[in-house]
Formats: sequence, C-alpha cells, structure tokens
Amino acid sequence: MLDLPENILPYKIGDFAQLSKTVEDKDVRVFAEVTGDNNPLHLDDEFASKTVFKRRIAHGILTAGLISAVIGSKLPGIGTIYISQTLNFLAPVYIGDVITAKVEVLEILKEGKRLRLKTQVTNQNGTVVLDGEALVIPTRRQ
Repeated sequence: MLDLPENILPYKIGDFAQLSKTVEDKDVRVFAEVTGDNNPLHLDDEFASKTVFKRRIAHGILTAGLISAVIGSKLPGIGTIYISQTLNFLAPVYIGDVITAKVEVLEILKEGKRLRLKTQVTNQNGTVVLDGEALVIPTRRQ
C-alpha cells in the first residue's frame, strides 16, 4: 500500500463526479450584473447576430463556474481549497444549452496533499466546450 497522507487516502485515480445545468437567459444576465461583464455578445440578440456565433453566448467563465460547483460540492467536496485552474475554451455555449461539467482525479500528489484534476465541460451534443486541469487541496472524505 502506498504511504499517502491521511486526507488523500480515500481518493483514487479515475474517481469522478459531474453536474449538469441548462444555461438560461437569466443566468447570463445575473452573471453580467454580478461581474460587470456587459459585453453585448452575451446580452444583445441583435449585436450577437452579427458575430461569428450568430446568436448570444454565455460567458466562458460562467461555464467554468460549473466546474467550481463540482469541485466544491461533489469531488473533492465541501471545504476543498482551489489552488489553480487552466481553461481552454473550445466551443461556444448558447442560451438553452445543457452543459455537463466533469471532474476526474488524474494524480494524487503526496507531498502537498493535493489532487490534480481533469476538468471538462460538454454540451448536450457531447461537444467539449471547455477543458483544463485544476489543482486542489481536498477535504478529508468521511
């Protein structure tokens, strides 16, 4: 058996959790209000219709927020400390899309008592819209 720190023992490579959400107009508008990101690409149908996307899209960071929800509520869970996150935005998320964030344990880092996680968001068609990696200090699994 590996000599792993006590708070890491319950986790194993390949463990994963996910969460799905339908992106609604109100989500995008509230996010814009909270962050101050009022880019018309997210808020104005007419403006967005003249862009490469042809219609409004959700903020990329709103999409990434679903990853944070998985990390903070499912895997590793409540009390997890986020250290870092890389994000690669690969496809737009439109109003009405159903997105699913998945977090998977890639590596257990003994010395720092940390987990390296694969993070990915897909839409209802299975298209990867966002991927990256996170480094976290997990809570102790009960």
